[in-house]
Amino acid sequence: MKSPSSSPSSTGKRPSGPLDRYFRISERGSTLGTEVRGGLATFFAMAYIVVLNPLIIGTAEDVNGETLGIPQVAAVTALVAAISCLLMGVVSRYPFAIAAGMGLNAVVAYGIAPVMPWSDVFLLIVVEGLVLLILVLTGFRTAVFAAIPPGIKVAIAVGVGLFLALVGLVNAGFVQAGEGTPVQLGNGGLQGWPILIFVIGLLITVALYVRKVPGAMLLGIIASTVVALLVEAVLGGGDNRLGWSLTVPALPDGGSLVAFPDFSLIGLFADGGFNVVARWSEIGFATVVMLVFTLLLADFFDTMGTMVGVAHQGDLADENGNIPGSREVLAADSFGTILGGLGSASVATIYAESAAGVGEGARTGIAPIVTGALMMLATLLTPLVNLVPFEAATPVLVIVGFMMMTQVVNIDFRDPALGLGSFMAIIMMPFTYSIANGIGFGLLTYAFVSLVLGKGRQVHPLLWLISLVFLIHFAEAPINALIG
Repeated sequence: MKSPSSSPSSTGKRPSGPLDRYFRISERGSTLGTEVRGGLATFFAMAYIVVLNPLIIGTAEDVNGETLGIPQVAAVTALVAAISCLLMGVVSRYPFAIAAGMGLNAVVAYGIAPVMPWSDVFLLIVVEGLVLLILVLTGFRTAVFAAIPPGIKVAIAVGVGLFLALVGLVNAGFVQAGEGTPVQLGNGGLQGWPILIFVIGLLITVALYVRKVPGAMLLGIIASTVVALLVEAVLGGGDNRLGWSLTVPALPDGGSLVAFPDFSLIGLFADGGFNVVARWSEIGFATVVMLVFTLLLADFFDTMGTMVGVAHQGDLADENGNIPGSREVLAADSFGTILGGLGSASVATIYAESAAGVGEGARTGIAPIVTGALMMLATLLTPLVNLVPFEAATPVLVIVGFMMMTQVVNIDFRDPALGLGSFMAIIMMPFTYSIANGIGFGLLTYAFVSLVLGKGRQVHPLLWLISLVFLIHFAEAPINALIG
């Protein structure tokens, strides 16, 4: 049996210096050059987030109709990723990169921002990160795992995937509200250059993805953006006559693609003071608890799933499937979430794209440190974000939706409680345009069906409490009307 401090992939090689000894480079069968190459591969595989996160977080409106701005979000997205990757590499010494999480940013933009100001949104993220850190340090995560059935956890990921795919299709104009139908294909049909750019981008990204080209999503965004720039330069006149949904693709004034980053969003969470009770009194305690839990659940299980998957790919798990030092990994991830709130960049989490670096041979924390250094460099390139129209970036959301959808095979639909609960979680996210609604209806359905079948005792007490919170939230309007 391996000791907790030893690596599952230990080679028995003697370390050649302090750096080798601390990061266990030789012990894990790697080299410094391999780690650098792995860090580069991970960066190019996940760099799309610097473009895509601003298009989600930066353009979404909060309860007051305020937006954060694309360049500003791009700058803090790269900065938080840089610091978080550095922290992950030094603290955990594993090849896990971390940045604003896809899916989690959708929860923030479309599930939380519509009910509170952006400053309160990021304060909520800081609180969620602190709660997550406490759960990690106290070992309470085992209770959380016991409370949520595995099938429901999978369903949440699948539902978020469908939701992201719908967001991508709608933002690109590929799917629109129809006359007599809730949605339809385009504006009564597919027409216009922006729609064609979306289709071209989707085809390119699919082709690169299925061919397993490293950095497929980033390359897809770049290729379709180049096509969009050419189309706008030849056929557009700068007045959006072609009908781009948001950003008109054009080179920035002066032609410079490098600029000092705008970090004005850092510390936005502190606007309004630190009297949380006063700031959140209008929203309601039940709503705040539900939102924190929604983030906590999505963040916690997304991190755990990614960590285990990437570790197994790199032979970093022991014979029992456990990851030595996982507490440090989860603690670093929790600090990443806190940094995401402090920096106004959304929730940071471990990236599945870390597998790109592991595929190149990375086995230690050197790789995310390299990735973080490149992310820091990316803060100077935020003017590039203004070149990218929605139609060029949103194909990635469709591909991410597909990747998350593939997990549906792990749900046992033969179990009525799990099957119906999972089904409700999956359909309610895209159909109500709310990730929180999907989670709530999924958990409530699972608890209700279990109770009807006489299996109420199989439902964890914590899940009953969570279901009650969701029930109060959904009944908030009639309760207020009754009280009033």
